Amino acid sequence: MLTSRKKKTVIKEYGIHETDTGSAPVQIAVLTKQIKELTSHLKKHPKDHHSRRGLLKMVGKRRRLLTYLSKQNAKSHGTLLKRLELKK
Repeated sequence: MLTSRKKKTVIKEYGIHETDTGSAPVQIAVLTKQIKELTSHLKKHPKDHHSRRGLLKMVGKRRRLLTYLSKQNAKSHGTLLKRLELKK
C-alpha cells in the first residue's frame, strides 16, 4: 500500500505544481510506484491472487495512460519513460 507521504513525494517530483494530482505524468508515476510495491509483495506471497488481479488492473491502466500521453505529448512521454525507467 502506498502511504500518503510517499504519494506526496511522487506528486511533488512529477507534478507541474504542488496540487497537481490529475495530470497523466503524475498518475503514471503514482501507478508505477504502486506496481513496484505490489510486485515485491507478490514475490513474498505468490498465492495472493486477489492482489495479483489488482496488479494486472493497475498495469492496464498505466498502459492506457502511457498511450494517451504518447498521443498528446510525445516529448513528455519519452522523458517520463526515462525517468521512471520503463521500457517501450
